[in-house]
Amino acid sequence: MRRDVFQAIADPTRREIINLLAHQTMNLNTIADNFDISRPAVSKHIRILTECGLLMITQQGRERYCKANLQKLQEVSEWTEQFKSFWMQKLDALEEFLEKEKKESGKK
Repeated sequence: MRRDVFQAIADPTRREIINLLAHQTMNLNTIADNFDISRPAVSKHIRILTECGLLMITQQGRERYCKANLQKLQEVSEWTEQFKSFWMQKLDALEEFLEKEKKESGKK
């Protein structure tokens, strides 16, 4: 099953895993040590993040290391950008309306 980025970042634990790995590569045990959930639960989150392309796992000897693939978040950024533009237009219109109301109430 191929998951999408939006499914992956919907969970706060997965967002925290991405945050941890954005700064450094870590092995699976080190990642798990940062959470108060079971190792199998952490492994499930890692698997979901890997399936959607947000993490890459490399084998070094007996250890498996995870690295964040932050370019994959570009998909999220592009999607949310359209709403930023929409809300900026709405806020600009509200500002204009409030300025107009302020001027008109000052005339009375």
